[in-house]
Amino acid sequence: MKVTFILQDQTARVVDAEPGWSLMEVAVNNSIPGIDADCGGAAACATCHVYVDSQWDEQTGERTPLEQAMLDNSFEVRDNSRLSCQIDVTEDLDGMVVEVADS
Repeated sequence: MKVTFILQDQTARVVDAEPGWSLMEVAVNNSIPGIDADCGGAAACATCHVYVDSQWDEQTGERTPLEQAMLDNSFEVRDNSRLSCQIDVTEDLDGMVVEVADS
């Protein structure tokens, strides 16, 4: 399956995504710039901040309280902000496009 990351310079990187991984793991394994994942996926740093288009809300689920707390202390937060470490890749996300946040 494929996921597209819109980078900070507005270029697109289409990568293979393995179901069962987090979106952050997909980004790190594909060297996506701007996804640093300093905490390794523990929702403790917000260095994997992305913007998810609203058409993917149902498939990605809602923010957890921990995720919301991290985003509350982050920069450039929007209604569609998510921590990519908190999004589990499933077949339902095939074709998803996410924008990497400026961090």
